[in-house]
Amino acid sequence: MVRAQAGPTSGQPLGGSGPFSAAVRVLGAVPPPALVMLSIISIQVGAAIAKQLFTIAGPSGTVTLRLVFAAAVLVLVWRPSPRITRRMLATVVSYGVVLGAMNVAFYLAIERIPLGAAVTIEFLGPLGVAVVGSRRWVDGLWALLAAGGVLLLTRADGGLELTGVLFALLAGLCWAGYILLTAALGSQSSDGQGLALAMVCGGLVVLPFGIADAGTSLFHPIVLISGLGVALLSSVVPYSLELEALRTIPPSVFGILMSLEPAMAALTGLVVLGEALHPVQWVAVCLVVLASVGATRTARRV
Repeated sequence: MVRAQAGPTSGQPLGGSGPFSAAVRVLGAVPPPALVMLSIISIQVGAAIAKQLFTIAGPSGTVTLRLVFAAAVLVLVWRPSPRITRRMLATVVSYGVVLGAMNVAFYLAIERIPLGAAVTIEFLGPLGVAVVGSRRWVDGLWALLAAGGVLLLTRADGGLELTGVLFALLAGLCWAGYILLTAALGSQSSDGQGLALAMVCGGLVVLPFGIADAGTSLFHPIVLISGLGVALLSSVVPYSLELEALRTIPPSVFGILMSLEPAMAALTGLVVLGEALHPVQWVAVCLVVLASVGATRTARRV
């Protein structure tokens, strides 16, 4: 599942005081690789809970709850100033629109196909960013390996609904744009204020679709509580864990660990949702993971 990660860079401490400073001290005692794995687990469990909300709030309604609650938490933590430059405003709005579209597309995908399959297909987005523009044959090899894995995944017995595959591909395309905008937002904001404003924008973008999809069900107490849980598990908690991990581990190591996300998504789908993949589809997931690890390890140092 995609996350909201922007703003603070490696070596910068998390902000906040009181409970937040205590949380930072606790996180600092956990090995960074474990923080990244906990982040991945949190994201995928959040996605599994979100999928179970679809019958009540629909995919768009669930996205709305996630982004609105995540925005509220980030605004409380970072207390962003509304006074920003015109250039940063353009970046924040673009980031928010892409963030909203990415999550809606992803939730529409997992409504139709297993969670592990959707995340694996979606992973073509960041993998494409990693290898695009490269003239080295090895990077082309990783791209072909990933494409072969996705092709195998979609053509395996017990195949996937085409609409779900297309939504996952759209989510991956948005994820690629999201990565590029994350870099732009990070260069214009030294802390999480830019992310908080972008999350507010994303929530406002999907709000009309969420209301149209869920109606009054969006305000049912159980739905609201579940939506808050999805927001914490899918955005706030992984953002904090990854931010702390990036303070002490190189981005290359972080990228390799994040490459395990498709496999973790498939495992979470199996355990939490009972979504069993065909053995050939598990092979496909492993091919995409291998391609992502390889692309990360051989990425040109800038």
